[in-house]
Amino acid sequence: MKRQHELEEHYGKMTQAFRIWMKQAGYTDTTQKEYMREAYGYLESLEGAEVEQAAKMHVISFLVSKQRGAGDRARNRTLSAIRSFYTALIDFELAVRNPAMEVKKSKTEKNKKPVYLEEDELAASLAFIDGRYRARNIAIFLLMSYCGLRVGEVHRLNRSDFNSVRGTIEVFGKGRKWNEIPVPEELASVLTEVAQDRITPYKEQEDALFVSQKGRRLSIRQIQKIASQTFEAFKSEYPNAANKKLSCHKLRHTFATILLKNGVDIRVVKELLGHASIETTMIYTHVNNEQKKEAMATIRLPINI
Repeated sequence: MKRQHELEEHYGKMTQAFRIWMKQAGYTDTTQKEYMREAYGYLESLEGAEVEQAAKMHVISFLVSKQRGAGDRARNRTLSAIRSFYTALIDFELAVRNPAMEVKKSKTEKNKKPVYLEEDELAASLAFIDGRYRARNIAIFLLMSYCGLRVGEVHRLNRSDFNSVRGTIEVFGKGRKWNEIPVPEELASVLTEVAQDRITPYKEQEDALFVSQKGRRLSIRQIQKIASQTFEAFKSEYPNAANKKLSCHKLRHTFATILLKNGVDIRVVKELLGHASIETTMIYTHVNNEQKKEAMATIRLPINI
């Protein structure tokens, strides 16, 4: 890749617009870095051509150039980054069309069944959360698995976002959208305890609900580490789950799956997850082998055949 400063000389106004747009849109620091890296790669592929003159062919050519050894997930993430880049330019009136929207995402990934924990597995995994900050870590785990929060949303939670009287939390999610979520009574009790007993912040004005041992807002990476350590301990004792690739986001998958299996209207699940489109929620309407067996058990074949 060309040196970044060379690209900045030609496309600096656009890259600056993209940074500002992502920040005000509430993208996590990790996503911002990844999307900027993809944007620089795309700009280099234009070989000095003007961004607003690029067509669908340019986007596809860039995706193909990166496809060697990369799966559908990586391809779709790159496409999402380029789509966002053009959306930012349009918002700042630096472009009038988004050629990346004309490129379809990989169907293979969209049709892939989400990984999730069964309800008994989820309950069992909680027993492996231990240590000095057990209450805090359990609260984090429960927010992702029983309220469906993204790891970035947990990271951004403030004490003021939790209303213990109403039993709700205000979640600042994707697209800078606020979403009020009712909290189960048991979880509300845990959150109240965490809010009261949290570590004294390094900065007096810090309102973060989850604070690290150094007194700073718990980072996304630290939250992921808490989940990773819990999953490793859980899978060592539950071999049936050993092959599942578990992560913070898989807890969100679990939350959605449990609701739909319990008969909750998919439109309600969509709102709880903070999805912009019900099509995104549809990926959780998968069925498992036990449900298939139950369905087949309802069939009655003729006795005399």
